[in-house]
Amino acid sequence: MMSAKAHPDHPLRDAVIKALRSVHDPEIPVNIHDLGLIYGLQFGDGDVVTITMTLTAPNCPMAEQIVQQVRQNVAAVEGVATVDVNLVWEPKWNAEMMSEAAKLELEFTGHTTPAHLRKNKFSQLTVGRAPRMKKE
Repeated sequence: MMSAKAHPDHPLRDAVIKALRSVHDPEIPVNIHDLGLIYGLQFGDGDVVTITMTLTAPNCPMAEQIVQQVRQNVAAVEGVATVDVNLVWEPKWNAEMMSEAAKLELEFTGHTTPAHLRKNKFSQLTVGRAPRMKKE
């Protein structure tokens, strides 16, 4: 869900996206770009990059580390001197924001969604037990 202000023809765009794809949420084996956590990418005057992003949950214990890694990885791109990261909670992230590649990767690795978004559903299967008969 990249912002319209992402400047698709900016010379640093591809390198910045590559840097963002090197950042992973430790809970999910997919990079933050493909997870859909990057809401906007703006190139300001000179060598300033502003990233608007979210996390899968506001109470993410790794929030500071993920944001710091975003800053470090994007600042390492040649031609970028300043990185501003705006962490936002609206719109709320959901699994529909993931790229098709991310969805396939999660399916392939056996992950469906981040743990805090999974609903604990009990299966009707019970190993080694006969089904209950209803009392009449």
